[in-house]
Amino acid sequence: MSALITLANGFFATYRVQRQLLIDSTLDANRLYAAKLASTTEIFFDTTQRQLAYSAALLAKGFGDDAFLRAETRRLLLQTNTFNSVAVVNANGVVLATSPETIRMKGRQLTTPGALQALQDRQARISEPYISAAGNLVIFVSAPIRDDAGSYLGYVGGAIYLRQKGILNQLLGQDYHDAGANTFVVDRDKHILYHQNPARIGQSLKQGPIGDAIESLGNGSVREDTPSGVNSLVGYASVPTAGWVIVTVRTTDNTLLSLQGLMVKVLHQITPLTLLTLLAVWLLSRLISQPLGLLARSANDMDRVGISDDIERIPSWYFEVAQLKRAMLLGISLLQNKIGKLRTEAQTDLLTGLFNRRGLSFALEYCRAGKQDLAVVALDIDRFKRVNDTYGHHVGDEVIRLLAQQLRAGSRDGDILCRNGGEEFLMLLPGTDGETAREIAERLRERVAATTFPVVERITISLGVALWTPAMGEIDRALKSADEALYRAKKQGRDQVVMA
Repeated sequence: MSALITLANGFFATYRVQRQLLIDSTLDANRLYAAKLASTTEIFFDTTQRQLAYSAALLAKGFGDDAFLRAETRRLLLQTNTFNSVAVVNANGVVLATSPETIRMKGRQLTTPGALQALQDRQARISEPYISAAGNLVIFVSAPIRDDAGSYLGYVGGAIYLRQKGILNQLLGQDYHDAGANTFVVDRDKHILYHQNPARIGQSLKQGPIGDAIESLGNGSVREDTPSGVNSLVGYASVPTAGWVIVTVRTTDNTLLSLQGLMVKVLHQITPLTLLTLLAVWLLSRLISQPLGLLARSANDMDRVGISDDIERIPSWYFEVAQLKRAMLLGISLLQNKIGKLRTEAQTDLLTGLFNRRGLSFALEYCRAGKQDLAVVALDIDRFKRVNDTYGHHVGDEVIRLLAQQLRAGSRDGDILCRNGGEEFLMLLPGTDGETAREIAERLRERVAATTFPVVERITISLGVALWTPAMGEIDRALKSADEALYRAKKQGRDQVVMA
């Protein structure tokens, strides 16, 4: 999974990087193409204004000659194919000559926005787009006509029809840098002046990143999301002379089509290598994990007999497994020691080191299973409550501990010594008859009576002795009989041994 995720992440990262590079390069290409068209259009308008200025100088010398005026307008129209129509207008806005003459505007007073702007400014200018008297969407490029004294005579101007084919359309529409790109031109009021789709000409551009960029009249690029969810990559550049902005647009989806095909090819190329890599990783992972799996299964059987031998046989061909195996073997040894210690502690009285009730039960089971005659000696300290009340429990605990030492000193190796609770003790004497058991009990009583204990100095004990044979059945009967003999010793004056 790690290898697969790594490969998938690498493939995805490659896609993301290539995608961003393609988007950035497309934005830059659109900006550069828009700037190229803007520069070309700026040169076109500069050349046009120079041409009109030259013609205005000629017209100033023959301004009263109708034939000359007609000839000059015809020359301007036919020489460069720049204009759709050309007119010479006097200072009052009356048309003196036009070309082509079919528009029949001679002698008429012009009231169109372009004509009025030219008369008002009396300088070379490119008008804002407007609807002409003939119903055409046009821009009007004009140059003032002045005599030698500098008096304003009128102007000569050419109309460029934006909805009809002309040199400006050819200039903007040629040499598309990409078949998927769309180029259009807007004026400073965000009206579309040129579009590859003629139906869009004259429409107003909607608000958005493109519209905001147009207001700056600069060069740049921007990404725009349309309300329909289409993401576009936009490059734009301004034409300062006309106040226009040329925009080149390409959708992100169209831009990324080539990337999708490229990534499919990459996927086909890396798939065989990926499969081989995954196979190699799987084999190596299996080789590495196999001893770990065996160790894990062994960990579930830590208390099983022979588990150490099984772990020893597990192959440990690399450092980590060798260390784990060594740690497990050490752990098993420690665990077994701990279990043994816990078992001993569970059966041993913490204060005296003798068997406790649980240890007594284990010892009784052992004696019962052995079917051997058994003598039971029950004993406790006489008037032990007085010791606790007079000297405190810590002194009482010390008396009990020292009494346990006396029990050990007065018993045989095979005897079983138990603290039955409080100041009560039991001695199990395997293979012992009644008389021998009585002698052992009496020697113990005398030893204790002759011993000087710290603080309390002297104590006595009372003892009850009972016998048990396998024929008697439950061994608990012997315990009860020894206990009853102990209480008779108490009633008879204490510090004595009583046989059951």
